[in-house]
Amino acid sequence: MSQKNDPGSAPQKIADFLQILVRKGGLDIDSEVLTGDGQGQQDAGSPAGGAVALPNIWVNLSGPDTALLLAYNGELLNAIEHIAAKILRLEPEEHDRICFDANGFKAKRDRELRATAEAAIQKVRATGRPFAFPPMSSRERRMLHLILAGSGLPTASSGDGPRRFVVLYPEGQEPAPQPTHTPDREQAIRKRFRPR
Repeated sequence: MSQKNDPGSAPQKIADFLQILVRKGGLDIDSEVLTGDGQGQQDAGSPAGGAVALPNIWVNLSGPDTALLLAYNGELLNAIEHIAAKILRLEPEEHDRICFDANGFKAKRDRELRATAEAAIQKVRATGRPFAFPPMSSRERRMLHLILAGSGLPTASSGDGPRRFVVLYPEGQEPAPQPTHTPDREQAIRKRFRPR
């Protein structure tokens, strides 16, 4: 976590955020906040106990309204996780230090990513051709890069915004260079969005 944050206050900030979310959003969910040292904090409204040994935080959500969190491939769950990362003022490269899950959704997704990565490694080695994964979140892309690093095969992210995806390349083949934003393109975009 960035130095602006006190790691000991992070679980309490998350608990307070969840309490407001549940109350204002009218959601029927329960939460358990776990820190990197394995200390648990039951229920979103309970006080935080002690300092956090590691900055990693896992939040398990359960209850009747978890189906709402998981609709559309977990969009609301991911949005809540993103807001929590912003509340903690995490830098983008630190967003994977907090993880929200509901009914094992992300744990299942992580297992699927690992299985897909293993199949892609075998396919790339057998065919000698690059393999492009479907677009995914930055957290999933980072996890995929880490899983694939063990294979020794090169990887790269490609695409823009929510359509960004990971490509696994055969041994000896370098990832294709990514297009950069040219000053002309940047000027055209700025001009297009100027107030009229």
